[in-house]
Amino acid sequence: MIAILALIEGINTAIVFWIWVVAVIVALTRSPLVEQAEPPSPSDPAPADPDVLLRSVSAGLSALDMPVLIVDREASVVAQNSAAEKAFGAFPLNAHISAKLRSPGVLDMVRETITTNAPNQIEHSERLPSERVYVVRIAPIDLPEAEIEPGMFFVLSFRDISELRHIDRMRSDFVANASHELRTPLASLRGFIETIQGPAKADLKAQQRFLGIMFDQTTRMSRLVDDLLSLSRLELKSHIAPDQKVDLVPLLGHVRDALLPLAGDVDVTINLHLPPGKVEVLGDRDELVQVFENLIENACKYGQEGKMVDVSLLNEPGQTVEVIVSDRGPGIPAEHVPRLTERFYRVNVEDSRSKKGTGLGLAIVKHILTRHRARLIVKSEVGKGTDFTVRF
Repeated sequence: MIAILALIEGINTAIVFWIWVVAVIVALTRSPLVEQAEPPSPSDPAPADPDVLLRSVSAGLSALDMPVLIVDREASVVAQNSAAEKAFGAFPLNAHISAKLRSPGVLDMVRETITTNAPNQIEHSERLPSERVYVVRIAPIDLPEAEIEPGMFFVLSFRDISELRHIDRMRSDFVANASHELRTPLASLRGFIETIQGPAKADLKAQQRFLGIMFDQTTRMSRLVDDLLSLSRLELKSHIAPDQKVDLVPLLGHVRDALLPLAGDVDVTINLHLPPGKVEVLGDRDELVQVFENLIENACKYGQEGKMVDVSLLNEPGQTVEVIVSDRGPGIPAEHVPRLTERFYRVNVEDSRSKKGTGLGLAIVKHILTRHRARLIVKSEVGKGTDFTVRF
């Protein structure tokens, strides 16, 4: 356009032509003044920090009531939730799981899963502080947002099935033990009923005597069923420790007063030796009353030859609280002492039944004290008496 204007103005045609040629050559050979920049390619997101992700996972697990651990490929614990600490105690972080969990079956399962990277599970029992049964499952954690290899971390969970096992055991124990214990009184009842309906149909004096025996037998069966149900209830909650404070001083006084009629019938004196002031322990008042009623009643019935039962409450500074129930009766042979808390175990079967025992009293005491995290210690010497010590 500039060249055309120059020609219209009459400028020399040759000069205009060569200037135009030069301008065209320059325009064609030089790079454009404005270059179109290519849009930048979207950058990949920065990889997530594995530690941050693990902390997030641990925060989620803390809301679960199921014990859960997170372990790495070395089977070292890297995280745990509060339910695991409550059930098993705190696991040392970054230490091998065997520092706290020593079950060969569980450890073998963990090693197998770490090797194969495949989920696995096993049934595991804990004996202390109370018997618990768990289904232990381990599975690898997949963290796609973190730059780590799959199978670097594993979740180890513990599903509590103790109540199911207790129910199964309760059924089998009831069938096995109750049927054995109930067989005799049921046979007696049947025999007396047949006698009343037959030969003693018109004998009022014999009927009255038989009805009295039948009443005693039904009372015995009722006590047996009550004790079995009480024992089953205690087993189901043995892992739950009480959290209320109970003063043992008035509690023992209440138990002594309740047993005075029984002690009077067998001509036994119950002596209380209590310290001044309160002596408080964590416990369930009704269950502790049941414990000491059972121990003092046994001392009165089976140690009545000594004519005296001493109940001492010890609360020395820096020492554990102890309640000692002592009788001066015939004592218990040493071979029987370790088995006293077994269900239906009796040192003398006939003597126990004649004194209306069910064989479940000390088993109930044991389960109550297990729930209270307390111990029952038995010391006996033949001819001198027996001491039952409850140590909190």
